[in-house]
Amino acid sequence: MRNKMTGSEALLRSLVNEGVDTIFGYPGGAIMPVFDCLYDFKKELKHILVRHEQGATHAAQGYARVSGKVGVALLTSGPAATNAITGIADAMIDSTPILVITGQVASSLLGTDAFQETDVVGISQPITKWAYQIRSAEDIAWAVARAFYIASTGRPGPVVLDIAKDAQFSKIEYIPHEIKHIRSYIPVPEMEPENIAEAARIINEARKPLALIGQGVVIGNAEREILEFLRKADIPAASTILGLSAIPSDEPLNVGMLGMHGNIAPNMKTNECDVLIAIGMRFDDRVTGDLNTYAKQAKVIHLDIDPAEIDKNVKTTVAVLGDVKETLPEITRLLTENKHTEWRNEFRPHFEKEYESVIKKELFPQTGPLKMGEVVHKVSEATGHNAVLVTDVGQNQMMGVRYFKFTRTRSVVTSGGLGTMGFGLPAAIGAKYGAPDRTVCLFVGDGGLQMTIQELGTIMQSDIDIKIVLLNNEFLGMVRQWQELFFEERYSETPMKNPDFIKIADAYGISGKTVSERDDLDAAISEMLNTPGAYLLEVRIEKKGMVYPMIPAGTCVTNVLLGNE
Repeated sequence: MRNKMTGSEALLRSLVNEGVDTIFGYPGGAIMPVFDCLYDFKKELKHILVRHEQGATHAAQGYARVSGKVGVALLTSGPAATNAITGIADAMIDSTPILVITGQVASSLLGTDAFQETDVVGISQPITKWAYQIRSAEDIAWAVARAFYIASTGRPGPVVLDIAKDAQFSKIEYIPHEIKHIRSYIPVPEMEPENIAEAARIINEARKPLALIGQGVVIGNAEREILEFLRKADIPAASTILGLSAIPSDEPLNVGMLGMHGNIAPNMKTNECDVLIAIGMRFDDRVTGDLNTYAKQAKVIHLDIDPAEIDKNVKTTVAVLGDVKETLPEITRLLTENKHTEWRNEFRPHFEKEYESVIKKELFPQTGPLKMGEVVHKVSEATGHNAVLVTDVGQNQMMGVRYFKFTRTRSVVTSGGLGTMGFGLPAAIGAKYGAPDRTVCLFVGDGGLQMTIQELGTIMQSDIDIKIVLLNNEFLGMVRQWQELFFEERYSETPMKNPDFIKIADAYGISGKTVSERDDLDAAISEMLNTPGAYLLEVRIEKKGMVYPMIPAGTCVTNVLLGNE
């Protein structure tokens, strides 16, 4: 006879069995039995007390992105669950594996509008891979095992378990569960050899191939496979924002970033290549612009694990379904050694034009106020390009991904599809726990920081070593940029009157400094990186800085704005 335990202990035992070591959460009435049990699990589970439930979900995302494991958030019912919805939606669109566990009123009270009762499953179903309400303690071990399997396999994503309070109290005989198969769920489609062969044939015949690397390469742990593929056929490759660190920034075949604020060369060459090879990416509108003019001249090969992405936005010539770590080597095996020197040389004029028109002015200004790009560049240089980049959303995000460089995979943590302001600070907290031995650098704007600024309290309480670079222009910068370009400079509700951020950081016991002069920047960055623990470096940047290049929304990818040339 096994020893009986409560549903709460069964939940925590199940998490430990799944390899969980860190939980981000916030206690409350409907989850209190679990938190009481957590008191006895301090050696096995580290709990990080956030200051807001949205922060818990973003921290779980940051943890998952850099570690490759499932991030876990533990929350109570009602408003706690609804506060988590933004992070759940963010994780869904960016394919991030997280488990959000919410407490729920006792099963006898369900449907009575009891205190802090919400229909968590009904609310979260459209933005999860799976959402399930546990009403019996006997279901806990099974549900946790199923949740981890669904969250982490195939195209990853968020799952929600809503646990009734009486299920947390009830005593059961605990039987560990392991799930490796669900009849109705096919996480990895079967490879089709004929499509593999056809894809290889098209690539072998290509004169101007271009590869587009998405986050699927990182999720699939296919970094070595992608380099072998590219190098054998000498294929230039561009990345989506979330795919940026899949290959090193200095890889000769790396031609830059795609999208609205991406590099000129890959955007222009998308409409000149004869074969477009999309690998683990979903043809987001910020990458494609106007679909009616996107890569119409090219044969399109699309490698993806999710059948729903095939032909969703861009019509494919050949679809290669399956795990990219398995499908890429199969294509590579059939490729002939090739050289596309003439084609690759066609990228150079665009590199030079962008450098002269945009990059040189942004990274190496001789006079005037500090610029966003030069700050990002200097921090990246000072870290040896080995740090984890975390960004919030807005101009800070675009400058971060444009000018931070990478030598290691799983080095970009940002809100891609949902574009969630306030993501950065809690995500950086999670990233540090996911990669404790790496430097974590957060770039955030004055608007985004104030959306989740309370998480400075989490940093204080748990003594978390992250480096926060606040790019302060006293504007909602990206909205202001659009107002300047498309709304006749009518700056409606974008100027920001801000507090003294350094005083706020100091109140939380966090060291900090404000810099506004170029001559002081290098020393301030050095001080930030060499100060033990968290540090807030506020950089007063030009008020009306612009992120260029820019492709206006919904236009052709070759319609590139370069600012004042």
